Amino acid sequence: MTIVRIIFVLLFALGLAACGKEEGKFRSYRGEAVTSIQVHKGARKMYLLHNSKVLETYDIALGFTPVGHKQFEGDGKTPEGTYFIDRHNPKSRFHLSLGISYPNVRDRAFAASQGKSPGGDIMIHGRSEYKGRNKGDWTAGCIAVKDEEIEVIYSMIRRNTPIHILP
Repeated sequence: MTIVRIIFVLLFALGLAACGKEEGKFRSYRGEAVTSIQVHKGARKMYLLHNSKVLETYDIALGFTPVGHKQFEGDGKTPEGTYFIDRHNPKSRFHLSLGISYPNVRDRAFAASQGKSPGGDIMIHGRSEYKGRNKGDWTAGCIAVKDEEIEVIYSMIRRNTPIHILP
């Protein structure tokens, strides 16, 4: 009977440990609210702000063609302008991700005037599943940070937070 108890306790402990791994990427944040995000493409920096106070700064990777505003699907550019965080994706293939509201009405109208698609699915995300170089600018237009950093960012950012993406 004692061996059965020991095995049960061990299996129970292993089960708890396995559950903890997936939940480990979800953090809590109780600090000052992030009122906006600024991305400075040229400097490869992202700032989380509470009003004018910088709360956090991150090094970032951008689309594989980083100069200029995203106009069309597949152009490899990261958008420029003011957008909003429109969703949280806990099951991202890039660890965690936050959706950016690209394309807006102007982006769609311009692409349509050229007979093309504006693209979409632009995110702030981690790097987990990416199998390429993972250095420099490698995304299809998204903003990438380290997995540990997206865990913190994900906990800090709320839906409808404005994101200003500057050249």
